Amino acid sequence: MVGTRATRRRNEGIQQIAERLRSLPEEQHEPVSSKLAAVLVPLFQDEDGVVKVWLTQRAMHLNSHKGEVCLPGGKRDPTDPDDAFTAKREAQEEMGLQPSSVQVLCQLAPMLSKHLYSVTPVVAQVPADFQPQPNADEVDAVFAMPLSAFLDAHQHIHWDVRSKSTTQRFYRVHSFDYQGYVVWGLTAVIMIRVAELALGRPPDFEVEHPSNARKPRM
Repeated sequence: MVGTRATRRRNEGIQQIAERLRSLPEEQHEPVSSKLAAVLVPLFQDEDGVVKVWLTQRAMHLNSHKGEVCLPGGKRDPTDPDDAFTAKREAQEEMGLQPSSVQVLCQLAPMLSKHLYSVTPVVAQVPADFQPQPNADEVDAVFAMPLSAFLDAHQHIHWDVRSKSTTQRFYRVHSFDYQGYVVWGLTAVIMIRVAELALGRPPDFEVEHPSNARKPRM
Protein backbone atom coordinates (compact mmCIF):
# COMPACT_ATOMS: atom_id res chain seq x y z
CA MET A 1 0.00 0.00 0.00
CA VAL A 2 1.29 3.43 -0.91
CA GLY A 3 0.44 6.44 1.23
CA THR A 4 -1.26 9.54 -0.16
CA ARG A 5 -1.03 13.14 0.90
CA ALA A 6 -4.71 13.06 1.84
CA THR A 7 -4.12 10.32 4.41
CA ARG A 8 -0.98 11.77 5.95
CA ARG A 9 -0.97 12.53 9.63
CA ARG A 10 -0.26 16.01 10.85
CA ASN A 11 3.33 16.74 11.73
CA GLU A 12 4.29 14.96 14.93
CA GLY A 13 6.90 16.03 17.45
CA ILE A 14 9.87 14.08 18.67
CA GLN A 15 8.08 12.95 21.83
CA GLN A 16 5.23 11.26 19.94
CA ILE A 17 7.73 9.66 17.59
CA ALA A 18 9.92 8.50 20.48
CA GLU A 19 6.95 6.91 22.21
CA ARG A 20 5.94 5.08 19.02
CA LEU A 21 9.43 3.70 18.52
CA ARG A 22 9.82 2.67 22.16
CA SER A 23 6.52 0.79 21.96
CA LEU A 24 7.76 -1.50 19.19
CA PRO A 25 8.13 -5.11 20.34
CA GLU A 26 11.64 -6.01 21.42
CA GLU A 27 12.99 -8.87 19.34
CA GLN A 28 16.28 -10.70 19.16
CA HIS A 29 17.60 -10.71 15.60
CA GLU A 30 20.32 -12.97 14.27
CA PRO A 31 23.12 -11.31 12.29
CA VAL A 32 22.90 -11.74 8.52
CA SER A 33 26.69 -12.03 8.23
CA SER A 34 29.65 -12.92 10.43
CA LYS A 35 30.99 -9.39 9.89
CA LEU A 36 29.19 -7.11 12.36
CA ALA A 37 28.55 -3.36 12.15
CA ALA A 38 26.07 -0.83 13.54
CA VAL A 39 24.85 2.64 12.61
CA LEU A 40 23.19 5.31 14.71
CA VAL A 41 20.01 6.98 13.47
CA PRO A 42 20.14 10.25 15.48
CA LEU A 43 16.74 11.95 15.52
CA PHE A 44 16.00 15.41 16.90
CA GLN A 45 13.42 18.18 16.61
CA ASP A 46 14.58 21.55 15.28
CA GLU A 47 13.39 24.98 16.40
CA ASP A 48 10.58 24.90 13.82
CA GLY A 49 9.22 21.64 15.19
CA VAL A 50 10.53 19.50 12.31
CA VAL A 51 11.91 16.09 13.23
CA LYS A 52 15.20 15.49 11.42
CA VAL A 53 18.04 12.99 11.26
CA TRP A 54 21.76 13.76 11.31
CA LEU A 55 23.69 12.32 8.36
CA THR A 56 27.36 12.45 7.39
CA GLN A 57 29.18 12.74 4.09
CA ARG A 58 32.27 10.57 4.14
CA ALA A 59 35.63 12.16 3.40
CA MET A 60 36.87 12.00 -0.17
CA HIS A 61 40.29 10.66 0.86
CA LEU A 62 38.89 7.44 2.36
CA ASN A 63 39.46 4.13 0.61
CA SER A 64 35.82 3.01 0.78
CA HIS A 65 32.49 4.82 0.36
CA LYS A 66 34.35 8.09 -0.37
CA GLY A 67 31.99 11.05 -0.66
CA GLU A 68 28.91 8.95 0.12
CA VAL A 69 26.20 10.05 2.53
CA CYS A 70 25.95 7.69 5.48
CA LEU A 71 24.59 7.34 8.96
CA PRO A 72 27.32 7.55 11.62
CA GLY A 73 28.55 4.06 12.37
CA GLY A 74 31.04 1.37 11.57
CA LYS A 75 32.46 -2.03 12.38
CA ARG A 76 31.76 -3.58 15.75
CA ASP A 77 34.97 -3.96 17.74
CA PRO A 78 35.54 -7.21 19.67
CA THR A 79 35.47 -5.21 22.92
CA ASP A 80 32.12 -3.52 22.16
CA PRO A 81 29.44 -5.00 24.45
CA ASP A 82 26.57 -4.46 22.00
CA ASP A 83 25.42 -2.73 18.82
CA ALA A 84 24.21 0.38 20.65
CA PHE A 85 27.70 0.87 22.10
CA THR A 86 29.24 0.54 18.62
CA ALA A 87 26.82 3.02 17.08
CA LYS A 88 27.32 5.60 19.84
CA ARG A 89 31.10 5.19 19.81
CA GLU A 90 31.26 5.75 16.07
CA ALA A 91 28.94 8.78 16.25
CA GLN A 92 31.23 10.33 18.84
CA GLU A 93 34.29 9.68 16.66
CA GLU A 94 32.69 11.01 13.47
CA MET A 95 30.74 14.06 14.64
CA GLY A 96 31.43 14.66 18.33
CA LEU A 97 28.13 13.33 19.70
CA GLN A 98 28.57 12.42 23.37
CA PRO A 99 27.31 8.87 24.10
CA SER A 100 25.77 10.00 27.40
CA SER A 101 23.44 12.37 25.50
CA VAL A 102 22.01 9.60 23.28
CA GLN A 103 18.66 8.04 24.22
CA VAL A 104 18.27 4.74 22.38
CA LEU A 105 14.67 4.23 21.26
CA CYS A 106 14.86 0.91 19.39
CA GLN A 107 16.98 -1.32 17.22
CA LEU A 108 15.92 -2.67 13.84
CA ALA A 109 16.70 -6.00 12.24
CA PRO A 110 20.20 -6.19 10.72
CA MET A 111 20.56 -5.46 7.01
CA LEU A 112 23.23 -6.78 4.66
CA SER A 113 25.57 -4.16 3.15
CA LYS A 114 27.15 -4.42 -0.28
CA HIS A 115 30.41 -5.35 1.45
CA LEU A 116 28.57 -8.16 3.27
CA TYR A 117 28.43 -6.59 6.72
CA SER A 118 25.50 -7.27 9.01
CA VAL A 119 24.47 -3.69 9.81
CA THR A 120 22.19 -3.06 12.80
CA PRO A 121 20.38 0.32 12.83
CA VAL A 122 20.17 1.83 16.33
CA VAL A 123 17.48 4.54 16.40
CA ALA A 124 17.96 7.24 19.02
CA GLN A 125 16.90 10.68 20.17
CA VAL A 126 19.67 13.27 20.54
CA PRO A 127 19.59 16.78 22.02
CA ALA A 128 18.05 19.50 19.87
CA ASP A 129 20.97 21.82 20.64
CA PHE A 130 23.66 19.39 19.53
CA GLN A 131 26.26 21.10 17.35
CA PRO A 132 28.16 18.63 15.14
CA GLN A 133 31.94 18.70 15.19
CA PRO A 134 32.93 16.78 12.04
CA ASN A 135 36.08 14.68 12.29
CA ALA A 136 38.01 15.69 9.16
CA ASP A 137 39.80 12.34 9.14
CA GLU A 138 36.49 10.58 8.48
CA VAL A 139 33.80 12.98 7.25
CA ASP A 140 33.63 16.08 5.05
CA ALA A 141 30.23 17.28 6.27
CA VAL A 142 27.42 16.67 8.75
CA PHE A 143 23.89 17.80 7.84
CA ALA A 144 20.31 17.32 8.99
CA MET A 145 17.47 16.07 6.76
CA PRO A 146 13.73 15.96 7.58
CA LEU A 147 12.61 12.45 8.51
CA SER A 148 9.42 12.79 6.47
CA ALA A 149 11.46 13.32 3.28
CA PHE A 150 12.16 9.59 3.24
CA LEU A 151 8.49 8.89 2.58
CA ASP A 152 8.04 11.63 -0.03
CA ALA A 153 7.84 10.57 -3.68
CA HIS A 154 8.78 14.09 -4.83
CA GLN A 155 12.29 13.71 -3.41
CA HIS A 156 12.70 10.08 -4.38
CA ILE A 157 13.94 8.17 -7.42
CA HIS A 158 14.73 4.49 -7.83
CA TRP A 159 16.17 1.97 -10.25
CA ASP A 160 15.87 -1.81 -10.33
CA VAL A 161 18.82 -4.18 -10.55
CA ARG A 162 18.49 -7.84 -11.53
CA SER A 163 20.28 -10.27 -9.25
CA LYS A 164 23.05 -12.36 -10.81
CA SER A 165 21.90 -15.37 -8.79
CA THR A 166 19.76 -18.16 -10.20
CA THR A 167 16.67 -16.64 -8.58
CA GLN A 168 16.80 -13.66 -10.97
CA ARG A 169 15.38 -11.49 -8.20
CA PHE A 170 15.11 -7.73 -8.75
CA TYR A 171 16.54 -5.34 -6.17
CA ARG A 172 15.21 -1.80 -5.94
CA VAL A 173 17.81 0.88 -5.26
CA HIS A 174 16.43 4.03 -3.64
CA SER A 175 17.88 7.54 -3.83
CA PHE A 176 16.93 10.91 -2.32
CA ASP A 177 18.32 14.30 -3.35
CA TYR A 178 18.39 16.91 -0.59
CA GLN A 179 20.17 20.26 -0.82
CA GLY A 180 22.88 18.83 -3.03
CA TYR A 181 23.39 15.68 -0.97
CA VAL A 182 22.42 12.29 -2.41
CA VAL A 183 21.24 9.66 0.05
CA TRP A 184 21.07 6.25 -1.57
CA GLY A 185 21.71 2.53 -1.16
CA LEU A 186 21.62 0.96 2.29
CA THR A 187 21.37 4.34 4.05
CA ALA A 188 18.23 5.14 2.05
CA VAL A 189 16.73 1.72 2.81
CA ILE A 190 17.37 2.15 6.53
CA MET A 191 15.89 5.64 6.57
CA ILE A 192 12.75 4.58 4.67
CA ARG A 193 12.15 1.88 7.26
CA VAL A 194 12.85 4.19 10.20
CA ALA A 195 10.51 6.84 8.78
CA GLU A 196 7.75 4.26 8.25
CA LEU A 197 7.95 3.09 11.85
CA ALA A 198 8.51 6.53 13.39
CA LEU A 199 5.74 8.32 11.50
CA GLY A 200 3.33 5.39 11.41
CA ARG A 201 2.58 5.46 7.70
CA PRO A 202 3.90 3.97 4.45
CA PRO A 203 5.87 5.90 1.85
CA ASP A 204 4.33 7.57 -1.21
CA PHE A 205 6.17 5.10 -3.45
CA GLU A 206 6.59 1.35 -3.82
CA VAL A 207 9.56 0.14 -1.80
CA GLU A 208 9.91 -3.24 -3.49
CA HIS A 209 10.00 -4.30 -7.13
CA PRO A 210 6.51 -5.56 -8.12
CA SER A 211 7.85 -9.07 -8.66
CA ASN A 212 9.08 -9.31 -5.08
CA ALA A 213 6.45 -9.93 -2.43
CA ARG A 214 7.11 -7.60 0.47
CA LYS A 215 7.52 -9.44 3.76
CA PRO A 216 6.59 -7.99 7.17
CA ARG A 217 9.62 -6.44 8.91
CA MET A 218 10.52 -4.55 12.02
